[in-house]
Amino acid sequence: MGTDSSAIRLLILEDSQNDAEYLVSLLRNAGHATRAHRITSVEDLQECLQQTWDLCLAVPETSFMSATEACELIARQSRDIPFILLSPEAGDQERTLGMRSGMRDVIPDSAEALLTIVVKRELASLEARRQLRIAEQSLREAEKRCQLLLDSSVDSIAYVHDGMHIYANRSYIRLFGYEDPDDLAAEPMVGLIAAKDQAAFKTFLRSYSDQGGKNEMRCSGIDIDGKEFPIMLTFTPASYDGEPCTQVVIRVETASAEFEEKLKVMASQDLVTGLYNRSYFQEQLGKVSEQAVHLGQASSLVYLSIDNFNGVQSDVGIGGSDLILSDLAQMLRQAFPENTLLARFSDDACSILLASQEPEAVNPMLDDLRRKIEATLFEANGRTVQITVSMGISAISETSPKPEEAIDRAHRLADQISQAGGNAIRIFNPLEELAHQANRGNLIALVKHTLETNGFKLLFQPVISLRGDNSEHYETYLRLINSQGEEVPAADFLPAAQEAGLAIEIDRWVVTQAIKILANHRAKGTDTRLLLNLSSASLQDAELVQWVAGQLKESRLPPDSLIFQFNDADANAYMKQAKTLTESLHKLHCKVSLSHFGCALNPYAALKHLHVDFIKIDGSFSRDLADAEAVNTLKGMVTTLHAQGKLTIVPYVDSATMMPTLWQAGVNYIQGHYLQSPSDSMNYDFSAE
Repeated sequence: MGTDSSAIRLLILEDSQNDAEYLVSLLRNAGHATRAHRITSVEDLQECLQQTWDLCLAVPETSFMSATEACELIARQSRDIPFILLSPEAGDQERTLGMRSGMRDVIPDSAEALLTIVVKRELASLEARRQLRIAEQSLREAEKRCQLLLDSSVDSIAYVHDGMHIYANRSYIRLFGYEDPDDLAAEPMVGLIAAKDQAAFKTFLRSYSDQGGKNEMRCSGIDIDGKEFPIMLTFTPASYDGEPCTQVVIRVETASAEFEEKLKVMASQDLVTGLYNRSYFQEQLGKVSEQAVHLGQASSLVYLSIDNFNGVQSDVGIGGSDLILSDLAQMLRQAFPENTLLARFSDDACSILLASQEPEAVNPMLDDLRRKIEATLFEANGRTVQITVSMGISAISETSPKPEEAIDRAHRLADQISQAGGNAIRIFNPLEELAHQANRGNLIALVKHTLETNGFKLLFQPVISLRGDNSEHYETYLRLINSQGEEVPAADFLPAAQEAGLAIEIDRWVVTQAIKILANHRAKGTDTRLLLNLSSASLQDAELVQWVAGQLKESRLPPDSLIFQFNDADANAYMKQAKTLTESLHKLHCKVSLSHFGCALNPYAALKHLHVDFIKIDGSFSRDLADAEAVNTLKGMVTTLHAQGKLTIVPYVDSATMMPTLWQAGVNYIQGHYLQSPSDSMNYDFSAE
């Protein structure tokens, strides 16, 4: 909104500075950063209206003008500023009068929760109006460019309505031997089709008119002299001069047309399953989106993911898992009508588009499919495998027409189901999304407030050497406390902070505070080092290393007292940036650790590119050390990492029985609740070890 996308530009019509500041605080606590101005005179308001504003909150009367007068002045200046009146007497009559005078709403001045909801609604509405104006301007410019392209195109293009030509470009006119566009104006399109193909052409048109019909046809055209020639017609919905019509592109057929058609089919297919591929599926979603907007027809998008696919692949190999995917694809073909759009969307997931069907209507059919998949014994490389699937369903509808949103929602649901145990179906619920967004807004507001007030906490957990390293190591953990004094799980607030663009600010707070605490602690004569967890945002922060260097210089801490720890998945996702960052940290003489190691398909591949000193092995490898196979897996991983010069850390050490096994496996460092839970001070007695 406004000139700063992260802040609301807010006008307040109110005599009291304190009351105005209270309104700003109220909006900030609801997750809205604000750049506010309190109006002090009529002239002040007139001057303000030379700028862009997002919202005006007003009381009924001030010492220099009324809310009604202010609203009328804004209207006379033709400014689109949502005007909300906060009145002690917000009855039906006052609300009616206010909205008739151009106010967007009139609400009780004591209804704080209602105000935040109305503000959110009006800001969303304002953004929609602004985007509409931009879109209309872009549309006018695009239409001009489009008309120029149409007129000069070498392709034969026409616009047809009710079978009659309303526009044809120069190439189209010449293709049929005409000289003047007006000669075609009274000519029905069927008149340009050879007599032998006219019946088939009319059938094709009827099929195309029914949504979902084919949009391409081969036939013979006939020019003004009666000469026939083979053509390919491609129909797409369009508008011309604001009226709905059909765009027709005609390509003269050649001997290679059949070969081109085969290439087109091959380019749209997944070779393993024979289903459509992801790019073709997403391309087709655009057409469904048009139907949702123009015809109000809702469709259902299903994201079907195989639960624990990595485990299946480990058991039967890549070739075996391809066989399972192929069999699953065949089950999908049998489960749905022939015209259902089925695609392999990713390595472990398929997508299904059920056109013109609401999610609630398709749920029973999908549940039957889920049970059938669960009961099927798949054969792969001489082994019998059972799988389950998680399905997320979202609608592409008039109110949610964006295909990418539908995919994201269905994908997110399928992931949530899979993480909760899988083998289930969930339909996207807009009300749940609203609640999620409201909760996210509250979390973001809490994070912003905590940053502003320096209110985060750092806890420290000892990382203990099994190999005689006498230096002290602690890992830092960030904690957020809400207004009720309760700890907010990191899994809740960190993703919200990342989405809101606050991750780098949080990371820098962690580094700044950790350096201060560590400098004071080392002043007591200890040789202490800290592992600091940083987000993927810091991996991509080109200024991080220079900033860290400044912090270290100011604190006079040795660089190797800091170990920067990144998630293995983040490092793989941003490999190029991670390579540059780890090399720069190495030149600065800081250390780097990689956490959650071992979960990627080829976990060692990243180590060829990253300068890493420590590897924290994922906790899943240490949780089942009673199993001989699990112990051998851990030993093999530690041996491989040691051969590459890496120091290993094993977390979640929760009992004394784990210690001998970890020592025999060659592990360098351990941490866990058995040794000490994270605490607010670095007080572990390392000499006892």
